[in-house]
Amino acid sequence: MLPVDWSLVVAGGGPAGYMAAITAAEQGLAGVLLLEATPQPLGKVLISGGGRCNVTHACWDPRALVGHYPRGSRALRGPFSRFAPGDCLAWFADRGLELVEEPDGRLFPRSNRSSSVVAVLEAAAEAAGVIVWRGASLRQVEAREGGGFSLRLRLAPGLAPAATSTLSAARLLLATGGHPSGRQLASQLGHGVVAPVPSLFTLALEANPLAALRGVVMDPVGLELRLPSGRFRERGPLLFTGWGVSGPATLRLTAFAARALKDTGYRADLRIDWSGGSSADALRQRFRLARAEQARRRMLNARPWPELSRRLWIHLLERHGVAADQRWADLRRREEDILLEALRCSAYGVGGRGPFGEEFVTAGGVSLGEVNLATMESRLQPGLYFAGELLDVDGVTGGFNFQHCWTSGWLAGGAIARESHTCDPVGPGSADLVENREHR
Repeated sequence: MLPVDWSLVVAGGGPAGYMAAITAAEQGLAGVLLLEATPQPLGKVLISGGGRCNVTHACWDPRALVGHYPRGSRALRGPFSRFAPGDCLAWFADRGLELVEEPDGRLFPRSNRSSSVVAVLEAAAEAAGVIVWRGASLRQVEAREGGGFSLRLRLAPGLAPAATSTLSAARLLLATGGHPSGRQLASQLGHGVVAPVPSLFTLALEANPLAALRGVVMDPVGLELRLPSGRFRERGPLLFTGWGVSGPATLRLTAFAARALKDTGYRADLRIDWSGGSSADALRQRFRLARAEQARRRMLNARPWPELSRRLWIHLLERHGVAADQRWADLRRREEDILLEALRCSAYGVGGRGPFGEEFVTAGGVSLGEVNLATMESRLQPGLYFAGELLDVDGVTGGFNFQHCWTSGWLAGGAIARESHTCDPVGPGSADLVENREHR
C-alpha cells in the first residue's frame, strides 16, 4: 500500500506535471506523488511533432516570446523572464538530452525521437524520488480546515494496483491539460474557469475549390480572416488539404481568432494574398516582364514568377475565366487586372474547422487573474497550484505550448519546495516509498 499522507500530489502526468514534480523533489521536497490516469504518462509528448517532440522554440527574448501566445501574452513576461527557452535548453542538457535548432527556430532532441524526451523526464523523476502512480486520477478534492486537501481517486481496473482511493496532501498541483476533469476540480475549489474553445486548427473551405491542390505548399502567403468582431492577419507557409487549408500560417491564424471563430460557428470570409505581400505595382511589373520575355509561351506553362505553384496558377486562371492555353502576348488588360486582384486578394468561404488540429490545443481554463504567476499558486486557495494547459494560456504551433508547460511547472515546483516546512511530511508511511516503486 502507498502512504496516505503526501507533501505534494500532482494531478496529471504530462509535461507540466512532470516538470513540477521533478523540480519540487530535486529541491528537497520528500513525499511527491504524481497521478496519471492512463497507462502511459507523457502521452502528448510522445505523439507531438510527428513523434519527434518540438520541445521548445529558439525565441530567447521574453518580450518577443510572449507574442506567440494568443491567450496569456503580457501576463507571461514575468514567468518567462525566470525560465525561458534558454533555461529549458540547459535543463535538458544537464540531464543528458541535447536539443538541436532547426532553420525555423524549432528545437528537437538530436535523436529526433520524442521517446528520448520521455526517457529523460521519467529518469529525472525516478532519481528525484517522485512516485508515479499510473491508472489513478483525481476525482474529487476538498480543502481541509487548517490547510491541506482530502483527495478521492478514481482507479482504473487492471492498471492501478489495489490501494486506497483516498489520500491527504499538504499541497496540490493541478496539471491536467485540456481534460475537463481539471476544470471541474478547479471549480470545486472556488475558481472561475474561462470556457474552453478549440485553438490551433485547420480550416475547411465551402465546396473547397482548392481540393485539387492537395499537398501543395505555398510560402509565404498572407491570410486575412474577416469576422464581425474584427480582422485577423497572418503570413507564412500554407498547406492545401482535401478539406481546405492548413500549415503554420493557418494554425497561427486560428489560434489568435479562436474565440471569434467560435462565435460565428466557424464561418468566415478568408482572403488570401498569394504574392506574400507584393504591392500592386510590383506584381504589374512582373506581368510586364512575363509578357515581354515569354510572349509566345502559353500561360499555363509560364508563371509570372517561378515560386508560384503551377497548379495554383492554373487554378487561378480557370477560376477567373482566363484561357490557360493562350499566349502571354494575347493576355488582355481586363484579364490582367482580374489576375492581379486574384493574386493579391482571393476570397474563399470558411465553412468550419478541419477534421483535426495539427497539435490540438484548448483556449480557456483557469483565469490568470486568480493565480499568482510568480509561484503558480492560487490566489483563492492556499496550497493549490496550477501548471500547463489547464491555465487560460495557449500558444501557437512551434514548441510554444510545451515551453509554457516547462515554465509553469518549474515555477510551481520550486515555489512548493520553498514553501514546505519539512522534507519528510509523509510520517510513518515514509518507509513504504522505496518498497512501492513498482507503482511506476
